[in-house]
Amino acid sequence: MNEIVASPQRLVAQAREVLRIEAEAVARLAERVGEPFARACALILACPGRVVVSGMGKSGHVARKTAATLASTGTPAFFVHPAEASHGDLGMVTRDDVFIAMSNSGATEELLTIVPIVKRQGAKLVAITGNPDSALARLADVHLDAGVEREACPLNLAPTASTTAALALGDALAVALLDARGFGPMDFARSHPGGSLGRRLLTRVADVMRTGAALPQVPTGSRLVDAILEITRKRMGMTAVVGADGRMAGIFTDGDLRRLLEQGREVQGLTVDEVMTRSPRTIGSQALAAEAVRLMEEHRISQLLVVDDDRLVGAIGIHDLLAARVV
Repeated sequence: MNEIVASPQRLVAQAREVLRIEAEAVARLAERVGEPFARACALILACPGRVVVSGMGKSGHVARKTAATLASTGTPAFFVHPAEASHGDLGMVTRDDVFIAMSNSGATEELLTIVPIVKRQGAKLVAITGNPDSALARLADVHLDAGVEREACPLNLAPTASTTAALALGDALAVALLDARGFGPMDFARSHPGGSLGRRLLTRVADVMRTGAALPQVPTGSRLVDAILEITRKRMGMTAVVGADGRMAGIFTDGDLRRLLEQGREVQGLTVDEVMTRSPRTIGSQALAAEAVRLMEEHRISQLLVVDDDRLVGAIGIHDLLAARVV
């Protein structure tokens, strides 16, 4: 085994050199993006089927990531392993699809075995290679040049700068297609319902608000003592005050109670109408829960009454939003 030479200075210097080489490779790639890229996008946008991405080895890992990024940004796509495709998985590819083949050399045997069949089926072929004169590039309907001057590996052997360039080009395709389709945050959230963004963009107030027996409320004219008991029972730090017609009349909070006590006022003889806030902050049931968070932060409050057409339909507190993992 060769002697290990690993001083901190040498390790840092090597890391910086790798990052410099890979950054330069991507920068040079940006300069070459042009009409073929636009044609590849046009093929995909006009595709009535799906985008099938394939590659072998390190290019296969990049192809998997490219397929995943396309699928999550509005372009239906999946990965097919080229070796498995030769043994039956090619049946997943139809004439309505666009097939993206990724290979730095453009001479990957497993891909060259299947792409003629893909083309005979009628699917369009986009090749992403580092060699415009390769066999794969010549077979393609559109070739995208992802070539690099050298790998970041000091031996110029391990796929490093070349895979970074191919990965960046795949991202460029996905984002350009996202923009062309008008794909927005709500579309992204629907593709990511399990993530924090999905929760923020898909969860509505109605999904997490308290209703029915869990909703603290007293009718107008109630004794203040009864309002305090309602606050204690429901543990939201407040109670809504509702008119006989179901319309929201106001809110009384534990903060209001503390202020009354600080003023030395006698609570026994008061009605809730005398001390409630008549125009509290409210939110609609179909508003995004993230909007409730924003209102609470902006106005430094921890609860909101949920009101539709002036009628109280629920209440939401910061703890409800924390439990729903919206915050």
